Amino acid sequence: MSKLLVYQYPPCGTCRKAIKWLESKGHELDLRHIKENPPSEAELAELVERSGLELKKFFNTSGEVYKELGLKDKLSGMSREEQITLLSSNGMLIKRPIVTDGKTVTVGYKEEQYEQVWGK
Repeated sequence: MSKLLVYQYPPCGTCRKAIKWLESKGHELDLRHIKENPPSEAELAELVERSGLELKKFFNTSGEVYKELGLKDKLSGMSREEQITLLSSNGMLIKRPIVTDGKTVTVGYKEEQYEQVWGK
């Protein structure tokens, strides 16, 4: 199986489920602690591009930091560059896990999606 880069937060139950699922399929994983080692602005821009998702899908909207910063009301007034800079400045703002093989990117964990993308 392929080697996958996984941006994750060890205490996160969703991340643990995703990692367990990926390992059960035989993937070799390079685990990155998203809080201690968040993706850079350039890495984030590339992840967003490769994912095909809207940038707002990369925000952890249920997280404490997102709520504390009042981002629900602020994001729409920010440029794409400002949003990427903000995301790269604090890994806890980023929805996790992010999984990539360098070409394909998934954000979050839904078993059906993982089966489709990473189950091959």
